[in-house]
Amino acid sequence: MQLLQALCQIHAPSGNEAPLTEYLLHYIQQHQQQWRIQPTVLAGGEFQDCIILVFGKPRTAVFAHLDSIGFTVRYGRQLVRIGGPDAATGCELVGRDAQGDIACTLVVDENTKALSYDYHREIERGTELTFRCDFRETATTVQSCYLDNRLGVWNALGLCETLENGVVVFSCWEEHGGGSVAYLAKYIYEHYGVRQALISDITWVTEGVHPGQGVVISLRDSLIPRRSYVERIRRIAEAASVPHQLEVEGSGGSDAKELQHGAQPWDWCFIGAPEDNVHTPHEIVDKRDIASMLALYQVLMREL
Repeated sequence: MQLLQALCQIHAPSGNEAPLTEYLLHYIQQHQQQWRIQPTVLAGGEFQDCIILVFGKPRTAVFAHLDSIGFTVRYGRQLVRIGGPDAATGCELVGRDAQGDIACTLVVDENTKALSYDYHREIERGTELTFRCDFRETATTVQSCYLDNRLGVWNALGLCETLENGVVVFSCWEEHGGGSVAYLAKYIYEHYGVRQALISDITWVTEGVHPGQGVVISLRDSLIPRRSYVERIRRIAEAASVPHQLEVEGSGGSDAKELQHGAQPWDWCFIGAPEDNVHTPHEIVDKRDIASMLALYQVLMREL
């Protein structure tokens, strides 16, 4: 959980993923000698702030987005949302501009719902602000801002330790409309012939999905994956006796939308632990669901 805490503390809202990219490249350089297979690392240049790790002879790719939600300083003290943060007056925000580090407070107008900040000076326009990280761990849970999707990144890094054949992709911009997966998927398909994917992201606790009952296999959200691919995944999960739940939603999305809308014939399935208090500073996940998420990814990357 120390790695997860470190990931959650890194300022990397959509469009400014570079600090987290640099952290991951350093982490990979430090740890890959202990991994079962040392991957080919593709980063920089045409990949922008994304990272592709290629292990062995890949058949399946795992996509985990690096970015978080947040806010951009507009004019005066106005704020504009990055993605869909659950904004409430009093939330502590942090960032940095040319004048130094920033620790301010979010203000939501009761009538207009307009967003602003409370701080002793004006913050430079264009500055990104994110929730202050207050990482809390108990025997059964972890709670923090940005478990969505730093926990998906943590899962992908854990998978790298034992992965023999596969591609692990760290993507950008997912929380604010996407944009990177289209070119990443094209490159992976054209260079490695891979066309099946798992989406390592975090989903929601709902009336049908409960904490502590296992990782979630999503049957659909705003998009619908190919049923035969999802059924293969369900059979593998059942045969391996990995605790899991099934999700059916009519809204929401992930990096999968660019796979489905792209020109290559990708199959995809969203598989992730459920969290409560979504897109707030207090996202919370059950540790049993974290364990089953990593376990299922390990099985699927062997079997698919």
